[in-house]
Amino acid sequence: MKHITFKDGSTAPVNNIYCIGRSYAEHISELGNTPTGEPLVFLKPTTALTTDNTLRLPGYSEDIHHEVELVVYIDQDVADDQIPDLSCIAGYGIGLDLTARDIQNALKAKGMPWTTAKGFRHAAWLSVLTKGIPTTHQLSLMVNGDIRQDDSTDKLLFDITYQLNFLHEKFGLRQGDIIYTGTPKGVGRLVSGDTLVAKLDTESYTIHIV
Repeated sequence: MKHITFKDGSTAPVNNIYCIGRSYAEHISELGNTPTGEPLVFLKPTTALTTDNTLRLPGYSEDIHHEVELVVYIDQDVADDQIPDLSCIAGYGIGLDLTARDIQNALKAKGMPWTTAKGFRHAAWLSVLTKGIPTTHQLSLMVNGDIRQDDSTDKLLFDITYQLNFLHEKFGLRQGDIIYTGTPKGVGRLVSGDTLVAKLDTESYTIHIV
């Protein structure tokens, strides 16, 4: 079973990994997508989750993209008739949603699911988590010293409360659920040998691509 880790050293189990796509208007534009009017949800298997600082790219794709995101952790079951609020969040951190863009585009063209483009090993990197409820945070990602992504979560088209309500209405929120809340503009290709620095406000994490 996969676990997340908090800064105080405590751990907690992982249940579902929900990811929200098309959360930032400028990211929608850079990929040539159309706004959905509601959160676009996809899942990653728990085997995709890693907290290691070394990530291995899959051999079946030639176009792996980085997507830096604010990630929140749910620490309680939400009753089916309950409207969730931020109090169900135990902590937050920064994550990377890695995407095999060439595979995703081919699957989308065929009207097929994206799982092989989103769910490979190491496709969901996650930092240690800060206990508490997220507010507005600055996300950034540098690749080999160049800033690729740098934006504020106040640009989310669907704020976290909205995402919680949407996910609970459709699926039901349970203890251990993780939500990748979406990525801002600036996504791009990674290759073996890259060094990444993911930053949440003033805290930074170095990640190596092999």
